[in-house]
Amino acid sequence: MIAYHFCFDLRYFGVAHWNFEHDMRWLAARSTILSSFLLIAGVSAVLANAQPAPLSHWLRHVAIIAGAALLVTAGSYVLFPQSFIWFGVLHAIALSLLLAKPLLARPWIAAITGFVVIVAGLVYANPAFDNRVLGFVGFMTDKPMTEDYVPLFPWFGVLLLGIAVGHGLVRTQFAALVPLARLPALFSFLGRHSLVVYLVHQPLMMLLLWVPLH
Repeated sequence: MIAYHFCFDLRYFGVAHWNFEHDMRWLAARSTILSSFLLIAGVSAVLANAQPAPLSHWLRHVAIIAGAALLVTAGSYVLFPQSFIWFGVLHAIALSLLLAKPLLARPWIAAITGFVVIVAGLVYANPAFDNRVLGFVGFMTDKPMTEDYVPLFPWFGVLLLGIAVGHGLVRTQFAALVPLARLPALFSFLGRHSLVVYLVHQPLMMLLLWVPLH
């Protein structure tokens, strides 16, 4: 994600001229990054749900993500007033977590529902959703002019698949993740503070590029 955004910043400052909107390589990179976000959010939701904590803790967690999403909207409006982020990845995660709550203990239902949501989001489109009122649902006939657009259909489905993956990891005692223990400690630090990293890395990189280029 950081590498992708760094490349985006290079284009923003005119250093490079990559076509993020139409080049299949960049589109595939974006889809891979988003899929990892939503999958991990689903896995994390399963782990959080297994802890004996009151519902207020869950709602507080969702509220923090929603608040961060509003910060992203505000910051993007300052930089890109014509294409600010009105429903990006953090908006999608916050709303998806609320919608997924009843399915956190039902991995098979979550997986089937997730598959249906993904397919529906990929194959169905209707002009009625071509606006900011309904556009967050998905089904738009064309990508809107915004710096980040992550509608519920199909991306909510990826989070639901993450719930199924989370239950699978728990059943196997996280055996598939054992090799990740060999990674440098920096990766663990970034993982534990992922939301802060997400919010801070882009403004920091843009500042570091702006100084030498101006």
